[in-house]
Amino acid sequence: MPDKGDEESEESEESEERNRRSTERSSASAPDDRGPADRYKRDGGSTDDERVSPERGAVESPADFPSDADSPSADVLDDRADLAERVRSDSSRSIAEIEANLDAADIDVDIDADPDLATDHDELSAEEVAADEPAQGLFDDLLSGEPIFRSKDVLRPSYTPRTLPHREDQINNTATILVAALRGETPSNILIYGKTGTGKTASAKYVSQELESTSRKYDVPCTVEYINCEVTDTQYRVLARLANAFIEQNREFIDDRLDSLESLETDVREDEASLADTEFDSRSALAERIEELEADRDSFEPAPMTGWPTDRVYSTLFEAVEYRERVVVIMLDEIDKLVEKSGDDTLYNLSRMNTGLDTSRVSIMGISNDLKFTDFLDPRVKSSLGEEEIVFPPYDANQLRDILAHRSDLAFEDGALTEDVLPLCAAFAAQEHGDARRALDLLRTAGELAERGGADGVAEGHVRRAQEKIELDRVVEVVRTLPTQSKLVLYAIVSLEHNGVRDITTGEAYNIYRRLCTEIDADVLTQRRVTDLISELDMLGIVNAVVVSKGRYGRTKEISLSVSTDKTENVLLNDSRLAGLREADPLVQSRFDRKD
Repeated sequence: MPDKGDEESEESEESEERNRRSTERSSASAPDDRGPADRYKRDGGSTDDERVSPERGAVESPADFPSDADSPSADVLDDRADLAERVRSDSSRSIAEIEANLDAADIDVDIDADPDLATDHDELSAEEVAADEPAQGLFDDLLSGEPIFRSKDVLRPSYTPRTLPHREDQINNTATILVAALRGETPSNILIYGKTGTGKTASAKYVSQELESTSRKYDVPCTVEYINCEVTDTQYRVLARLANAFIEQNREFIDDRLDSLESLETDVREDEASLADTEFDSRSALAERIEELEADRDSFEPAPMTGWPTDRVYSTLFEAVEYRERVVVIMLDEIDKLVEKSGDDTLYNLSRMNTGLDTSRVSIMGISNDLKFTDFLDPRVKSSLGEEEIVFPPYDANQLRDILAHRSDLAFEDGALTEDVLPLCAAFAAQEHGDARRALDLLRTAGELAERGGADGVAEGHVRRAQEKIELDRVVEVVRTLPTQSKLVLYAIVSLEHNGVRDITTGEAYNIYRRLCTEIDADVLTQRRVTDLISELDMLGIVNAVVVSKGRYGRTKEISLSVSTDKTENVLLNDSRLAGLREADPLVQSRFDRKD
């Protein structure tokens, strides 16, 4: 039987052990006045004397790992179990707090093995992982659906189709005139007329491409240079662009020729007989020709887009064209815009070039929307420029439908269009004087609206929305870019229509215009000049102006708006110069007003 003293000694030791453990637990909850390094170690930092528990993922010192000789008593185990239970029940505490409490109580609990403790840890990890994953890309959703378009570019004005339905006669007429270039002769000058969207430019470009292709096939030097005179609208710019284009062609020709001659020169160094069957009778003649070509290449100075006298630019163009034998066709699209801004001097100079050329020949092909623009030309220019005339009539609805059907096969995926899309596009465009460009633009816009809306295909509703969008965009852009005086004239017409006036005369519009000029302190133009501005608005399709006879009172124009009154007014008043007209009331008995 154990001695009673021994039992009391063991109970005393166990009591001391419990007191020591209690003191350690109390110190764990006391304020932490240790230094930063000590706190860092407790909160998860490590030092050379510490190691990481692979089970808990917590940083511990070697003393924290129990040994067999240091096994806890039953009371200590009970304390640890109570603390572990409290830890499990407190789900609001973070993993870091849990591990800190466990470390302080010297409790070695495997969090990964305990489902209750592992739940929050796993949820936090999932959230952290999701936050780190890249979000859905900006364009991913837009690319997720089935495509509607196969090739959108075939619906744009810049596209030149290989087939032009209902323009076979005009194409053949143009080709029969230009075929003279393939015989080394000078083709007659051509003027092509027709309203916007009647296939003028597309047909002319198609014939030009065929001409250049055939010239290469038969090794006949022939080139076509295209200039849009709505962009390049002055004599200087037209001449400079043409001069630089031919200078570039000459340099390419010289470089190709030099490559050939330098290769021959290499062969001659090895074998003098290589000169046989060539144009050179000696090595010195070959070297001399190479030097001449190099000098020619260096002599071509491109014309700047500004800064030279016009005569110098013309001389540069003349020399560039004359440098080698060829037939040149100069295609001037929107030729009426050039005449309107710069007069007919450019056309006169170009049409007279052949009188001074010896090796080359020049032909002019002019394209215009205005059938009457030649009325403003000098008679000499008119006679030489209009040697041949080709008129492109408007398309009807059936022809427009054929054009759309041909392009839509190339532009859209199979089954992307409902049956009523093409007829509706053709019908809308037929109302716009048979404008194929408008029909194609309408079809493309309808497709874009369907694509942006995530639709599987293009339907009637998309076409109607596209029609509204295009009309609004056109009106806004045209009106927004008008000069101030044209805006004042247009606002005068808008004011009259707003007040119920119909069949507006030029005099009525002029009376309101004068008052508007007074309101914003603008110069007042003459009535003749205002009449010209009304004609320009008519040409732009913003108003309809019809000349009518008033008997003994002479002739005048009856004017009406072709576009929405409200939309036009909003665009005009967005101009800061005209903003003050919002409060103006210029309409006072306009039909009975007379000029001062």
